[in-house]
Amino acid sequence: MARQKYDGVVEAVRYAPDGKLAIARVYERRGSTFSDYVLLSRDEMIRKLKAGQVFMVGKRLAHLGGTFEVTLSVKLAGNPGKEVLLTTKTTNECDDLQGAPLF
Repeated sequence: MARQKYDGVVEAVRYAPDGKLAIARVYERRGSTFSDYVLLSRDEMIRKLKAGQVFMVGKRLAHLGGTFEVTLSVKLAGNPGKEVLLTTKTTNECDDLQGAPLF
């Protein structure tokens, strides 16, 4: 089975009171390795997804460097200007990254 190719792994999220993503803790691919975690705002996540980057929800495996256990793909849904970040096929009016714990 071929390995999945992704540009980043969302490890944890924080939501604003209105239900939108406030900030995400993400490991980004840097060539053949991954960065330490970085904090991305909602706008940065949307910009990267629109640019064609692929993000997965998951966690880094202890003592294995750039190896992750990934579960769901992060998708961008909705009309331009009213996009939502989702990991499921349901249509929500709020961001919903299931599987990503809160921090």
